[in-house]
Amino acid sequence: MFVAHSRFTIANQMIEEVKQAFRDRPHLVDKAPGFVRLDVISPLENPEEIWLVTYWEDEDSFTNWRRSHRFRESHKWIPKGLKLVPKSVHLHRFEHITT
Repeated sequence: MFVAHSRFTIANQMIEEVKQAFRDRPHLVDKAPGFVRLDVISPLENPEEIWLVTYWEDEDSFTNWRRSHRFRESHKWIPKGLKLVPKSVHLHRFEHITT
């Protein structure tokens, strides 16, 4: 299994709008080939930070999702006016070893 972890930091006090957008998301990734699960979490010590942890059958499935029109469409749900802290967006790729 493959795991992708991305994170970003909200710069303009829109944390509740962002959290609600994730709660109301259209679940487009759920239908992507190879998709297993998505967790959206936020560290208690830095609530302006959002972490996305996705689990995939393999890295190719994740790469294909990121190149798809559905990926671009899923980002249309981002709240209007959202600003991120510059250089706060990070993506890490992991091999899932065990649960």
